[in-house]
Amino acid sequence: MHSWTDTLRFAFQPVVNLTTGAIAALEILARPETGDILAEARRDPELDGRLAVLALRAATRKETLLPLHLNVFAATLADLGGLTLLHDAVRAAGRMPWEVTLDIVPPYTHVPQPALLEAVNTLREQGFRISADGIGDGDVPLRLLTDLCPDLVKLDASLLARPAAVRAMRTLCEQLGALVAVEGVETELQCAAALTAGAQLAQGELFAPPARIPVADVYIPPRSPGAVAVPRSGPSIREFVRPAAVLPLNASAGQVRALLTGSPDISGVLLVDQAGIPVRSVHRSRFLLSLSGRYGHALYADRPAFKLGDAPRTVGVDATAWEVLDVVAVGGRGRTSDDVAVVDRHGRCVGVVRLADLVRALAETRVEEAAGLNPLTRLPGSDAITSEVDRHIADGRTFALSWLDIDHFKQVNDGSGFAAGDELIRSVGQALQAAVAGPARVGHIGGDDFLVLAEEEALGPLVSAVLDAPWSAGGRPVTMSLATVVCGPGSVADHRQAAAQLAPLKKAAKALHGASWVLGRAGLPGHEIRRGSGAAPAPAGYATAEPLG
Repeated sequence: MHSWTDTLRFAFQPVVNLTTGAIAALEILARPETGDILAEARRDPELDGRLAVLALRAATRKETLLPLHLNVFAATLADLGGLTLLHDAVRAAGRMPWEVTLDIVPPYTHVPQPALLEAVNTLREQGFRISADGIGDGDVPLRLLTDLCPDLVKLDASLLARPAAVRAMRTLCEQLGALVAVEGVETELQCAAALTAGAQLAQGELFAPPARIPVADVYIPPRSPGAVAVPRSGPSIREFVRPAAVLPLNASAGQVRALLTGSPDISGVLLVDQAGIPVRSVHRSRFLLSLSGRYGHALYADRPAFKLGDAPRTVGVDATAWEVLDVVAVGGRGRTSDDVAVVDRHGRCVGVVRLADLVRALAETRVEEAAGLNPLTRLPGSDAITSEVDRHIADGRTFALSWLDIDHFKQVNDGSGFAAGDELIRSVGQALQAAVAGPARVGHIGGDDFLVLAEEEALGPLVSAVLDAPWSAGGRPVTMSLATVVCGPGSVADHRQAAAQLAPLKKAAKALHGASWVLGRAGLPGHEIRRGSGAAPAPAGYATAEPLG
């Protein structure tokens, strides 16, 4: 008698890291030759759980070392309270639970949320990673999404037509500590849109279609310059994580050698304990050199590989690329090519990063930043500042955006010469840069105009540096005008609205005599005169503030 499993086949589709171009994982998809087994699994939690086990076994038969993504319906988890059979199957296959990501698939309607969250917590404690699938095309409530606190959020490609929604989801995921993936990417335009919106992972026909045999290579479209906005603190290490080659701590040197020789693209092996915590790092070249020497194979092949490894270099999953470089810089020069293990908050290995990937990305970042610098002051232009403003708005942070210019600058140029004017502009730029601290940004938007993005509490040193200092050009005294708009959460929608709120404040500051400073708050009428004289009194409700000391 034939079983439904006789006509069930599985296909493998790669999940691609958009930063490194490498395959980050494989999603295993059920492909029945007859019938609609997935529709039955949606109604039958036991059947859905068995499908997940069969998908895992199908991947094991292909001897893939990549992390796996398995689909399971939300109702299945809520009904079964977890997947005991899958946990046992993972161990039997010689894999670790943290190498498996469970893609929780809609529908969520009528699924008891407390039971679902309890099941997810159980799976997470066992070591499985959690992905929220079908976002944008499914019915997952936003509150439930935050309660799930997934490691990965998979967006439907249809959302790419609404880039603001994707950027908002990226911001939410940063708060949750999750990565963003886009499914169903079919064109290079969609790939570029995913990159611009901040997605780190993607899958779809463009890269590689589902296939019965896991692909070794995928197509990655050429990246256009400036496709991704990189934070000033450096890109997150999550964008560079590659799958790690992992073996148990008691693995023999022969087992490590077989793994390395069978997989030429693996640069090293991590030996982990039963909890998945890296204990030793085996570097490919150094290890194979030890075995290839005289008597090397006889001496080491059957001995623990532990003896040929080094203490692993590790970073947390929330580290930045610059922090990884700090880790690499510590220690012997002979280990600069070693992979760095990336660990979660429990110390378990979630992958590795390669120095070459980091150096390439950081170099590209520096080139892009240099292209946007003003040649006179070497400060970034308005694009860099407005991008930061939009990030502050998306994060719901309060910020102060200030505009500064030199009073009567044309007269300075006409009376003292352009060389004196250029020197003055450079000096003002240097003073601004020296006055700001922490995450504050200074931009030179052309001529004698500067933009400063900072917290309101950081304005004191800025004002002292530019308004209290005695400025001159060619022996002529010079004053400055400063206008500031403070934007609280929800007061402006984007940098354009912030600039519109700043415009009348600039006009008010320029109307004052001497060094002047006007401060307003987005969404509120009127302004405060913090410096300057000769203007009309401030509107009712705004007393002229005392100068900041």
